[in-house]
Amino acid sequence: MEFRHVPGGKVLFAPGALLQAGKEAARLGGTRVLLVTDPGIRSAGHEDRAIDSLRRAGLEAVVFDRVRENPTTRDVALAVEAAREGAIDLIMGLGGGSSLDTAKGCNFILTNGGEMRDYWGVNKAQRPMLPFIAIPTTAGTGSECQSFALIADEETHQKMACGDKKAAAAVAILDPELTLTKPRGVTACTGIDALAHAVETAVCKKRTEISAQYSRVAFHLLNRGFEAVLREPGDLEARARMLLGAAFAGTAIENSMLGAAHSTANPLTAHYGTIHGVAVGLMLPHVVSRNRQNPEANAMYDRLCPGLEQRLQALLSLAELPGRAGAVGLDAASIPILAAEAAKQWTAQYNPVALDAEGMADLYQAAL
Repeated sequence: MEFRHVPGGKVLFAPGALLQAGKEAARLGGTRVLLVTDPGIRSAGHEDRAIDSLRRAGLEAVVFDRVRENPTTRDVALAVEAAREGAIDLIMGLGGGSSLDTAKGCNFILTNGGEMRDYWGVNKAQRPMLPFIAIPTTAGTGSECQSFALIADEETHQKMACGDKKAAAAVAILDPELTLTKPRGVTACTGIDALAHAVETAVCKKRTEISAQYSRVAFHLLNRGFEAVLREPGDLEARARMLLGAAFAGTAIENSMLGAAHSTANPLTAHYGTIHGVAVGLMLPHVVSRNRQNPEANAMYDRLCPGLEQRLQALLSLAELPGRAGAVGLDAASIPILAAEAAKQWTAQYNPVALDAEGMADLYQAAL
């Protein structure tokens, strides 16, 4: 019956809200802003629009636009180098979860020194961090409403979840117009990831009544919006539902945790290079089926959507994402290795049904 609610920073939600980026940066005391983004965002013209907003507010922009998908310690190190050379005093992340995570990782190292491994875990930064503004261009990770940076070790590929309340965005700018330029494949993968966040946070062991409310609202926004954006990519209202739903799901993660779908997805990404959204979408229906052994989880799933597994499979099919693990390279012989790794994932302990390596192996087998 005890919980601590973390509402997060200021949220601006509106078409065209990117234009407020400079004003918000100035309000936070920024004068030289590190803009962390990726080549795709530059090509879409969003980088130039963000820079223009900063300059109209009288601020200087230092640009690092070389973020890669699934960022590693190398990406963070390059961003830190750009930040130091530019003598910046505020960080702005513009892009998908990779850009936002790289921006947060940069903030850790720039202000507290050391390396990302030093912050693997929760609240390990001893010194204050720079103000951070998060501007997502995908409706997926919900990183704009979380204090965690997910960074992989460049050598081992081990993903490190580095969380600290000081790393959370002071402002999250949600502009659905930014998501209109996303290719269908990106929309599909990020949308499934956001849905998985809503489903897993709704039943995880760490959920609270408040986090569960975020999960439920997020699911209904995403469930309604996802099919619409797949059928009509230019539907701005549906894009808005997806972006807000992803942010609410991210807020639910910040106040609770995830589960076995993410635990089993990460080894697929590590071993086969499977896109995160593909991997988590592939595993999610099987995790839902297994978790129905827990009466509370079973009831919650039915509150979200009667026949939830079937609905998820239908959305995967509509999104043209794999429905079988063999499509991403998994074979039966590899299952013991992946299952052992999945059981050691941080999120595994919060799944409503306890799963050891044998239980994880059953999930992979079902996905085959």
